[in-house]
Amino acid sequence: MVMTVDVHVRDLRYFLAVAEELQFTRAAERLYVSQPALSKQIRALERQLGVELFERRPQGVALTGAGAALLPHARRVLDAWGEGAAAVESARAALRGTLVVGMSTSPGRGGLLPAIRSRFTAALPGTSLKLRQVSWEDPTAGLADGDVDVAFVWLPLPHAERYGWTVVAEEPRLVALPVTHPLAARAEVDFADLADMPFLALPPEAGPLRDHWLALDDRGGTPPVIGAEVASTEETYEALLAGLGVCLVAAGNAPLVSLGGVTTRPVRGIGPGRYALAWRREDGDRPLVRTYAQACRLATG
Repeated sequence: MVMTVDVHVRDLRYFLAVAEELQFTRAAERLYVSQPALSKQIRALERQLGVELFERRPQGVALTGAGAALLPHARRVLDAWGEGAAAVESARAALRGTLVVGMSTSPGRGGLLPAIRSRFTAALPGTSLKLRQVSWEDPTAGLADGDVDVAFVWLPLPHAERYGWTVVAEEPRLVALPVTHPLAARAEVDFADLADMPFLALPPEAGPLRDHWLALDDRGGTPPVIGAEVASTEETYEALLAGLGVCLVAAGNAPLVSLGGVTTRPVRGIGPGRYALAWRREDGDRPLVRTYAQACRLATG
C-alpha cells in the first residue's frame, strides 16, 4: 500500500537544512526563523509522515533511517521546484511586470494604498500590483519566504540586516481595553499602571515584533503576563471583549479594535510604533521595487 501525504515545499526546505547542519540552532539561523518555530515544523512533518526523521541528542541531531531515505528525494524535489519557480518567474516577467505587496492588516491611513498605486502606475504604465494578506505569525508579511516583493510591516523586523525600508508613519502606541476596565475612565494611562496586567501577545514566531508590542524594553526586566495570544484583528477584538488582557495598538490601527465594548487610551512612558514599507536588500535596485518605494515616499511626504 502506498501512503499519500501532501507535504509543503517549506517543510522539505526545513528538513534539508536540519539534515545538512545536524543542529537545530544553526539550521534556524540559515533559514532566518526561530529555533522553536523550526523544531515545531519538523515535529509536525514527522507526525504527518508517521515516522521520526531525526534522533535528538544533547550535542545535536542525527538522521534516522527514514530521514536518510528521505534526504536525496527532498533534494531532488527542492531542486526541481527551484527550476520550476524560476521558469514561472521568467514567464511572468515576460508577460508583464507585477509587483506583489504583502501586508498583515490593511494600511488604511488616509487612502495610502490608492495614493501609492496611482503614482506607481503613472511611473510604470503597463505594470500591475497584487495585494497579499499574510498572517501575523510572519512579521515580515511574506518577505522572508519570498512570497511578496515589498511589504507593509511594523518595525523592528527579525534579521533586520536582510531588509531595506522606508518609514510610512510613526504613530503613538495606545492601550486597547474593555470599556468596563477601571483604567478606561482615564483620559490617559501611565504604562507603569499597565505593566502588571495580562497582555495580549502576538504569536512567538513574530519574535522582536512581539516584544515591541509587549513593550518589553519599558518593563525594567520584569517579564510580561500573557493573557492570550492573538493572530488577527478579529482574535484581538474578541480577546479584549472577553477580558483576557489589554494590548498596545498603533493609533492608525485603533479603529480596527475600537468597536462595541472596546476603547483605546493614550499611554505615557512608551515610545511610538513605526510602520514601514520594506523589501529584501538584494531587490532594492529592481525597477518595480524602487519605483513603488519612491511612490510610497511621495504619497507620505
